[in-house]
Amino acid sequence: MRQLLIGYDIGSSSVKATLLDADSGKVVAAKGLPEVEMNIDSPQKDWAEQDPELWWRYIKETTKNILVKGHVRAGEVNAIGISYQMHGLVMVDKNKEVIRPAIIWCDSRAVEIGNKAFSNLGSEYCLGHLLNSPGNFTASKLKWVKENEPDKFNKIYKIMLPGDFIAMKLTGEILTTESGLSEGVFWDFPENKVADRLLYHYGINADLLPKAVSSFGMQGGLLPEVAQDLGLDAGVPVTYRAGDQPNNAFSLNVLQEGELATTAGTSGTVFGVSTKPVFDPLSRVNTFVHVNHQKSDPRYGVLLCINGTGILNSWLKRSFGSQSLNYEEMNHLAAEVPIGAEGLSFLPFGNGAERILENQQVGAHLSKLNLLKHDKRHVFRAGQEGIVAALTYGFNIMKSMGLNLKTVKAGRANMFLSPIFREAFVNMNDVSLELYDTDGAQGAARGAGIGAGIYSGAEEAFQGLDKIQDFEPDAHKKEAYEAVFSQWEDCLNQIK
Repeated sequence: MRQLLIGYDIGSSSVKATLLDADSGKVVAAKGLPEVEMNIDSPQKDWAEQDPELWWRYIKETTKNILVKGHVRAGEVNAIGISYQMHGLVMVDKNKEVIRPAIIWCDSRAVEIGNKAFSNLGSEYCLGHLLNSPGNFTASKLKWVKENEPDKFNKIYKIMLPGDFIAMKLTGEILTTESGLSEGVFWDFPENKVADRLLYHYGINADLLPKAVSSFGMQGGLLPEVAQDLGLDAGVPVTYRAGDQPNNAFSLNVLQEGELATTAGTSGTVFGVSTKPVFDPLSRVNTFVHVNHQKSDPRYGVLLCINGTGILNSWLKRSFGSQSLNYEEMNHLAAEVPIGAEGLSFLPFGNGAERILENQQVGAHLSKLNLLKHDKRHVFRAGQEGIVAALTYGFNIMKSMGLNLKTVKAGRANMFLSPIFREAFVNMNDVSLELYDTDGAQGAARGAGIGAGIYSGAEEAFQGLDKIQDFEPDAHKKEAYEAVFSQWEDCLNQIK
């Protein structure tokens, strides 16, 4: 009988389920929904919300799809792992019913609340204990609900991150992880416990937080009624959960000091691993507990995040393309113009408050547009180069923290499918890039295998991970891309 693992990746654009053969490490079946990007609701300026029940609907639909495609028989699925969009806030009442739409990662309503807390609590406490400003993270979003929607706040039984919610729907258990608490800025690093002082400052009872369990290990079994609906066996264990960026790093086997992972989906990220609790004094990049962190053998993840990445490219496709234009054709058009898009620069900051800009909302800007020279080809190229320039701006912050940025791993997906994006990335940042055949859902499945004891550890779990391509900087192009970044940074300084 086969040993199969299911991995879920709950993003803000889509929900993906993957069925992995534990013995070979190969994908048996995979499905992502919806077919077009999932809607993000913005009922007021700076808000970004989604209905958690929509994520659950797609979990059910994708699960049924992969079980049929994989010809799965009873007893073959051994464990489930969950990856999810970070920093979201889901609130449920005593009946485990959702109280309000989830406030998701790119929502900016709590920026001032976090800034005020940083000022009141002081940088010594915030950076020394939280490793971050409370900023626009989950704790500050919960404080916003307390201040602005007290009737809803008073109904809260537990608050959860998006992955905690899906695990609750699967198992009935309301739990989280230390990594999850740290991503919500609920975690006191030197005390190795919940950040009581921040909660007291916000007037939030710690009882609203779920109990924390290990990222790997038993986190509940599939409820009988849920199992019947999905077509699985009752009791199948959930044995792994992590936020999307720690999980992306895990999916690329980025677990040790100095290793780096990157993504370029709706948002763009770089995630570096450190054994020391380093932090940026301005909290422009953020430090969280990594999935393999142990008190006796610590691992921290330093996260650089650019909100406006793939979302900019999809906006360009809708706005400058036609219904028939696809991303590959956009890349071909962009390649028709030279590096630097003949002087055109694009600042991609149009998707909420940007952490690397100290939570400012400067918006997206197209700079030095020449109506006699530039056309959509230039805009397409400037958009991709502008996203890479924003990541380079963040890279420089990470370097100032002492991180060694030389080789970066990524899944061959999203913006990394573009030759222009890859070329700009390695040359502007002077790094080697390794592309692998993996994604977040595969990583969650491998994590489930470790958590269930099917794999003895990461070395065994990643035997089936295939590297597809390597890319190195080109000495002849590096200088041109450095000039692109210099011009881009000048534009940013004018806007700031």
